[in-house]
Amino acid sequence: MIILVVGIFMNVKAELKDFLGQCKRVLKVSRKPEKKEYLNFSKVTGAGIVLIGVIGFIIYIIATLINL
Repeated sequence: MIILVVGIFMNVKAELKDFLGQCKRVLKVSRKPEKKEYLNFSKVTGAGIVLIGVIGFIIYIIATLINL
């Protein structure tokens, strides 16, 4: 029983160490976006939010008209 618990603990410890290594690798590669890149990303995100809102509003209007 104790051997099983120790084995599980070692497995979890190895997986955690591997995960932290992957996180460290990603943080080394990542960088802060430039102002222009950030603004473009914000514009695209805002346009997507507006588009989804418009689609939802159109669906709401159609559903309201059908229930008349």
